[in-house]
Formats: sequence, structure tokens, C-alpha cells
Amino acid sequence: MSSKPSLRSAEDFLSFVNASPTPFHAVKSAKHRLEQAGFKQIKERDSWSSSLLPGGKYYLTRNGSSIVAFAIGKKWKTGNPVAMIGAHTDSPCLRIKPVSIRQSDGFLQVAVETYGGGLWHTWFDRDLSIAGRAMVKTKDGAIEQRLVKVDKPILRVPTLAIHLDRQENFQFNKETQLFPIAGLVAAEMNRQGKKGDESKDKIEEKKENGPFEPLQTPIERHHPYIVDIIAEQAGVKPSEIMDFEMILYDTQKSVIGGLNNELIFSARLDNLMMSFCSIEGLVASLKSPTSLDNDSTIRLVALFDHEEIGSQTAQGADSNLLPAVIRRLSVLPSSESASDSSYDKFDSDSATAYEQTLSTSFLISADMAHSVHPNYPSKYESAHRPEMNKGTVIKVNANARYATNSPGIVLLQEAARRAKKASSSVSSSSHGVPLQLFVVRNDSSCGSTIGPMLSAAMGARTLDLGNPQLSMHSIRETGGAHDVEHAVNLFESFFEHFEELESKILVD
Repeated sequence: MSSKPSLRSAEDFLSFVNASPTPFHAVKSAKHRLEQAGFKQIKERDSWSSSLLPGGKYYLTRNGSSIVAFAIGKKWKTGNPVAMIGAHTDSPCLRIKPVSIRQSDGFLQVAVETYGGGLWHTWFDRDLSIAGRAMVKTKDGAIEQRLVKVDKPILRVPTLAIHLDRQENFQFNKETQLFPIAGLVAAEMNRQGKKGDESKDKIEEKKENGPFEPLQTPIERHHPYIVDIIAEQAGVKPSEIMDFEMILYDTQKSVIGGLNNELIFSARLDNLMMSFCSIEGLVASLKSPTSLDNDSTIRLVALFDHEEIGSQTAQGADSNLLPAVIRRLSVLPSSESASDSSYDKFDSDSATAYEQTLSTSFLISADMAHSVHPNYPSKYESAHRPEMNKGTVIKVNANARYATNSPGIVLLQEAARRAKKASSSVSSSSHGVPLQLFVVRNDSSCGSTIGPMLSAAMGARTLDLGNPQLSMHSIRETGGAHDVEHAVNLFESFFEHFEELESKILVD
């Protein structure tokens, strides 16, 4: 007899995604969960050789939009394996341009640029707001980052009435017809209590009498009221806003949906669901106080920014972020060596520790997968049609758009076999979560992930997977509510059993 489906993991995910409209907020949300689980923040700029100890749990961030968290087994030794899960924090969106102030036919408009490969027609007629980070000047003259999330809908990209353009296929120009409206010129002038160009005159007067500014100030480049709102959220005066990076997001909350609460309707499923599941899987694998006592590996999660635009940035997966972290971790001494006063941290093993670690490590590239679409069945390969709530999807591609191969499938299958049974599973056994397989049709294009680039950069064994979803890259996507628990349990098992499985599945 099947157990009653639980929505606890799905509801926990909703709180995560609703709090995370930007990569900066996703990292903040991940940090909060890690710190609650006892992780300590470290810095890339600091030395790790004396501060990182076996049995410790740590995390670091880069640019505030990528995060790496890891736990060191108490039996760790130099050159040992690392169990890794990689995901990404970004999603396709509209980003406010550096000079965004626009005005036309009595409307205030905000100029935006497209980020990633979004389904941009889905952004029309949505209740939009802004979120991101502002760089502010503090009272002591320092410049620091402040996160901003405006909950009030303030923007909208309106469609053209069908009576004025009866298009059979909805088409638009992304540069001229995707700009949102922010209000009416008359209303803003009334708010300011000004007439005509008085505000411009005051700005010009301040420019002439004030200090030299190499660039126009934010209040000159953007609508003043938007800068006011950002300043209020950041807890500073508008004049203390030095610059900001703001994106648009849909203010409609992510929710559980479907007749039987079996679906999730949400923005940013790709890829905050996998980001959430990887963090939760890591934390769950460490719940026992003795979880690291007999572990000789490192358990690691890396959430990268900029996957949607190719990952070739300092905080992207195609940077040195993960290789640099692994290189530094690979030479960490064991607890016995660290306690030995005669230990030389540059002993003979250290010279090849990085290569040794990578040769035995394993990376799961966790990025959302495609569910079969009931209205477009011909778009899917006949024997590879993933369904929602039937388990996480292993993604395979002969042309290496995904990094999966047979040894990786075997390892993941064994981890799934040993995983705690998801409460939504129909199986009567006490263990096991389901998995599915996916390949694209030969006559279809295929997306890619951080998996191939990281496997090539590090030489570590890699597998691509993700939970199935519909409407990928839409402003509003659909996933399975019970697949959240499936993935969390799978990742927890992967971390707990990796040391055992890695030593048994041999190729070279």
C-alpha cells in the first residue's frame, strides 16, 4: 500500500524560490540554509591550510551570485575523492539597462535588455517588479553591496490589442516593443510637485556646482522614483546609490497546483529547483552528528551564475572557480597530519594531489530536464518521454551535449537504489527513488549544461541529470511537486554512499 504523498519538500522549495528572484538572492537563501546546518563562511582570499579541518563544514561565495559549500570527512587524506553536485543560480530574465530612463506618449518606460534565451512572449502582461543588488556608499566612505527586492508590482510589458494587429503568430521587436511601462508622466510630475523641466534644471544646477562625476549619476540615468525605491529598500539615501544591477521578475508567487496538488507553478524552476535540491541533499546527508566520522571524502555543492549565457565569466562554471577550490582542497592534510607538528604541508604527495583527487572524484551536473508535453508528443523520442513525479531524469546525448556515460549511470543508479524512499513513491520497499532516461530526437536540437565544460576542464567523471518540467525558460514554468523530494533523497544518498560506490565502479 502506498504512503500518502508529502508536500513538505515542495513547500520548502516554494519558500526558497519565492525569496530568490535573482542569483544574489538565491545565494543569500542558500547561505541561510547552510549556516543553519552549521556551515562557516570562508574567503577565497584567505589561506585555508590551517583553518580548514577534517570534520568541518564551510562555504564561500564569488561575486555574491555563485556559492560553493563543502563538508570534509574526518578520515580525509590528501588526494582523496570529492563528491560534487553542480547547478546554477541564474534564469532568463529582463535586466534594466545602464541608462534606462525612457518617456513616450505620456508614459514612463524602462529600457531593458534580454538575458539568456527566454521565451520573451511570456513576459507580456505580467505584474513585474525589480530585484537585484545596489552598490551603496556607507557613512565611513566604504562601498558595499545591498540586496533589493521590491515586492510591489511597478512594471508591465503590455501587448498590442488584437484589433490593431491581427497577427496569426505573435511577433515583436525585442529592442523597441519589449520595454515595460512604469507609469504615467503626469502622475510622476504630480508626485514630484513640479512642472515642465524643473527637475532637469535642478539636476543641471547640481552638476555645475557639485563634484566632478565621470559618469551620469544613477538618478540621471534612471527614473528618479525607481532610484528612490531602490534606495529605500537598500536603507540608504538616493544620493548614496553608486550603481545597481536590477532585473525584472514576476511578482506572482510560486504555488502548488494541479487537481491533487501534484504540480508546481513557478518562475525559475530552471534552475533553482536543482539548486535547492542539491543544497538540501548536502545538508540532509550531514544531519547525523557522526555522518563524517568514517568518511574519507569531501561532499561539495557548487551553484554557479551565468549558465544561461555560456558560463564564461569569473563566477561561471567555465571559470577557475571549481577547479581552484578542488585544487586547494586536494592538498588539505588529514587529521593525523594536521595534528603532527612535524608535518610538511608540501610533502611529496601534494605535487600530484589535485590530479589524484580529480581522477577519483565524481560530478553530478544538476540542471532541469524536459517533461513530455501532451500537446506536442511528436517532439519527443518515442522511448524517452520523461513524466513528472516519476523521478529525476538522467540526460544522455551521443554528441556530448550532456556528459553522461555508462559508469556514471551505474553509480547514480546504485545511489538511487540506496536512497530513502520518497513518501510519494508507490513502491512498498523501504529504500529507493525512481530515475528516468532522456535523449532528444535525432532531428531535434539539444541544449547543454555545465556538465561537459566542467568534465573537460577537470577530467572528473560527470553525469547530467535534472527534474522534468514544462515551459522551460518561460516566465512561468511547471514541474512535479513530488520530484523535489525525489531529488533531495537522491542527492543525500549520493553523498552518503559515494565513498563506497566510487571504489567499486572501476574503469581505468
